[in-house]
Amino acid sequence: MSNPSPDAPEDLALRTILLPRDTNGGGTIFGGVILAQIDLAGAAIARRHACHRFVTVAMKEVKFIAPVYVGDVVSYRGRVLCVGTTSITVQIRVEAERFSDCNQKVEVTTAEVVYVAVDQGGRPIGVRPN
Repeated sequence: MSNPSPDAPEDLALRTILLPRDTNGGGTIFGGVILAQIDLAGAAIARRHACHRFVTVAMKEVKFIAPVYVGDVVSYRGRVLCVGTTSITVQIRVEAERFSDCNQKVEVTTAEVVYVAVDQGGRPIGVRPN
């Protein structure tokens, strides 16, 4: 198992504008929408590290820090925390640029996601860096 430098820079993996269809009953963006996009962003970071098909095996340390509102531009930045024999753990940091506040940037969510590299049959395979 290897641990990349804790000072490794974050890569932008995904950026999106959230819409009214993404809201919950309270009028803010539904947490499940954020979780789905965290999963996509983390998979993109894992794939940049090793060009394999990855499946999600765990989401841990998900912290919702602040709400996301309709019209916010949401950026998902990540970095590889740990590489195992068949797995990669990715840290994702989510930041919103407030539509209503002259693009003020606010950290809204953080998460760690664990992915496993798999072959065409869905069986775990070794992770080899690109």
